[in-house]
Amino acid sequence: MNQRQQLEENRHDDDAALCNFLASLMDYTPTIPDEVAEHYLAKSGFQCPDVRLVRLVAVATQKFVADAATDALQHCKARQAAVVKDKRDKLQKDKRLTLAMEDLSKALQEYGVNVKHQEYFADSPSAGLDAASRDE
Repeated sequence: MNQRQQLEENRHDDDAALCNFLASLMDYTPTIPDEVAEHYLAKSGFQCPDVRLVRLVAVATQKFVADAATDALQHCKARQAAVVKDKRDKLQKDKRLTLAMEDLSKALQEYGVNVKHQEYFADSPSAGLDAASRDE
């Protein structure tokens, strides 16, 4: 077999694998509903009548969110492990993890997503004002 025939055969195998994968998307129901994926695709200016492509985007989005959440969990564990050294007795009893915005921001930054959040979150517009300012 010469090199050209081998390349054509490999291309045929790749095409067959892609067709099988796209066919399997018809039977798969991703976590992100088709309607949600279609909405955000349309919002970005992309329209495609092929449901397989919409599901492919939904699966890729699901993978991205899962990877970001896993990385955020690792940041959370590392942050809380540093606290354990300082307060060993208290935290040994409470092993629940608390995901902070700081952990999520660091994880998303690894993927090129910069999250900017306020330093202070208020429950009401008057929160953080002194008493004299609230009465006015």
